[in-house]
Amino acid sequence: MLEKHRENEVHVDKVEQGPTSSIAFGLERIGLIAVRAPILSCIVLLALIVGAVFGIHRIKIDDSLSQLFRSNTREFKQYEEVTKKFPAEEFDVLVVVEGKNLLARNNLEKLRDFVTDLQLVDGTRGLVSLFSARQAPAPGKLPAALFPPELPEGAAYDKFIETVKNNEIIRGKLLSEDGTLALIVLSLDPQVVASSKLTKTIGDIRALMKEDLGDTGLNVQLSGVPVMQLEIRNAVERDGLTYNILGILAGCIIAIIFFRKISFMVAAAFPPMIAILLALGALGWANFNLNMFLNVMTPLIMVISFSDSMQLTFAARDRLIAGQDKFTAFKNAVLVVGPACVLTHGTAGISFIALQFSDSDLIRKFGEAGLAATIIALVAVLSLVPVFGVLLVRNEKLFAVKFQSADAGVQALRNFCYWIAVRMVGRPGLFSLIAVLFVAGLGVIYANLEPRYRLADQVPDKRQAVAASDRLDAKLTGANPVNVLIQFPKGETLYSPETLQTIADVHATVEKTAGVGNVWSLETLRRWLAEKAGSADVATLKEYVSVIPEHLVRRFIDAEQDAVVVAGRVPDKDSSQLLPIVDKLDSELDAVRKKHPGYEIAVTGLAAIAARNSASMIEKLNRGLTVEFALVAIFIGLAFRSWVVMFACILPGIFPVVMSGTVLWAMGEGLQFASVVALTVSFGLGLSATIHFLNRLRLESKPGVGAALAVERATVLVGPALILTTVVLACGLVVTVFSDLPSLRLFGWLSAFSMVMALVADLFILRPTAMWLINLHARLQGPDKPAI
Repeated sequence: MLEKHRENEVHVDKVEQGPTSSIAFGLERIGLIAVRAPILSCIVLLALIVGAVFGIHRIKIDDSLSQLFRSNTREFKQYEEVTKKFPAEEFDVLVVVEGKNLLARNNLEKLRDFVTDLQLVDGTRGLVSLFSARQAPAPGKLPAALFPPELPEGAAYDKFIETVKNNEIIRGKLLSEDGTLALIVLSLDPQVVASSKLTKTIGDIRALMKEDLGDTGLNVQLSGVPVMQLEIRNAVERDGLTYNILGILAGCIIAIIFFRKISFMVAAAFPPMIAILLALGALGWANFNLNMFLNVMTPLIMVISFSDSMQLTFAARDRLIAGQDKFTAFKNAVLVVGPACVLTHGTAGISFIALQFSDSDLIRKFGEAGLAATIIALVAVLSLVPVFGVLLVRNEKLFAVKFQSADAGVQALRNFCYWIAVRMVGRPGLFSLIAVLFVAGLGVIYANLEPRYRLADQVPDKRQAVAASDRLDAKLTGANPVNVLIQFPKGETLYSPETLQTIADVHATVEKTAGVGNVWSLETLRRWLAEKAGSADVATLKEYVSVIPEHLVRRFIDAEQDAVVVAGRVPDKDSSQLLPIVDKLDSELDAVRKKHPGYEIAVTGLAAIAARNSASMIEKLNRGLTVEFALVAIFIGLAFRSWVVMFACILPGIFPVVMSGTVLWAMGEGLQFASVVALTVSFGLGLSATIHFLNRLRLESKPGVGAALAVERATVLVGPALILTTVVLACGLVVTVFSDLPSLRLFGWLSAFSMVMALVADLFILRPTAMWLINLHARLQGPDKPAI
């Protein structure tokens, strides 16, 4: 076996005289431009790095919760219109206070002090709490506050608490039915939410929580869109640093362990790092915003570029051991391995292009960024590996003598690869049939995966916002708003009888819809006046609306008074559970639409948008992945000019996807945005091993060389690099498990698992399949006509 390996190592001298037609149409030669003037190239590189650093500082973070559904669809435009007309929900901090002794006199006094202090926090516009409730108004007078300046004591206090718990305005809305949870809605200034001041404002609120309520035994948590946005913002910034450090360390450590020379570690690991820097800088100059998907661009660039840099470095290293000088070694490495590098980046580019068919602006932007990063990574790797190699490698002859006799790590990997290759080519037909049946079975399981989406998956789950929302789901019917927008026809005003009746009918319909609670609208005030003041006339309603604080009025009535909102809330369930609720509400409103023609009545809100669109968007992405299978296979087949290659790469390409889907199925998970995007990208990236093997097999397939021997040689020559790169790539992706964002953790481990499965497919499916197809080609076309 060792003798055969030595023959393979010497064989690198001869293989340069292989096929003259490049599978990359000569694009690999861009890697030879920089090496002609390596010092000048480093000076240019330094200037580019400086520019990239400035570009990175231009990158902003997109922390919008609606970013996944941002599109040109009518539903999303309507949602944007509602958020502009009724901006309260986008700027509400939800303070959730909970405890069995919440309504104890001492705790209630401290809670009221806390609410008073909250109104003094810089950046607040006002708040709503149980202390906002009013008593029944006396005739001709405004209603007094429900809570007196001095709380009663003893039996009088117990009676007062029963009055509070039964108050129609706050019961089930601002205070739970059992009196153990209170909700304080704090409205922030929009300019504060959109700026860095949000960090200080939320920090001030947390400080007051500790100062005013720290000794009460009450549990106080924050939720709401601003808090979620801040937590996303912090998580994205923190994750970016984590991914950069851990991903780079993984690449450097593994490279130095196996190459055992700093120069080769630099040649293999530094080009991917520089590619990351240049790509992020370019994205910054192109005004891309960092978000939950673009945050994984760092490990993705590492994945894209490190695989090829390792292949190039391994190839040059083998040539140096065989006795070539460093210029010739790195030049031949680019000419021989470079075409496969171009093709691997091409398949990755197709994966990112496939994302352009999504309805989501966020996913399309991710695809655009990934495509740009792929191009930058290709140029960086092809150019910098030979430049660093030529500048840093010293004493080639001494290096060759040393590592010809002492190369235990790589030699062990070669032995392992040879052991697998011999067994895989022994019975190619049988192993190919097993692979077909196995992949087909996994495909059936994958086809049964259902779309899944929850808002909580987009928010850090190790922070307060998700936990607070869960408590609201349990005690106050939910934290996620579902709104019904009512727009008036021309000639109708806010206080016209027809308009008021329309609002009343919509309000009643929303209240009766199962799954929707905490319903608020102008009708809430109208009913309260009718019951407590005994008057529901328009004049009284106008008077009360005029004295309510502006930020409260804007929750339900727009500034032009030509539209209103009936607001309800639903729990943060999976979209498949929310969709029936939204559809039922929409269908129930048809009766109101018929009764009041001319009034535009539409169900909207982020929960409604997610319920309606998430499943179809995920299914569309999944269908795009199926189309991608065919496109990539055709692309690779055309590049190699071989139908054998086209069919050989199908099973290894599909296997990681369906295997990953089977794991999701076994875990009881469905297809989420993060998982389907991870599988789409991983499919393109996972084919890197397949392409490098097929390129090597193409070079080894010579007249007089049997197919089995060619497969064994190709496996031994490229196998060690494939195994090492898979380990590095999986480590670079799996660092996302440290993220607080569930969607990023899912993306990371699933991508890492897919990469490992791609290596399994390359070793145990590609080799027998390629061998069987080569034999089939020989029977159909004759043994003298090359199959690859």
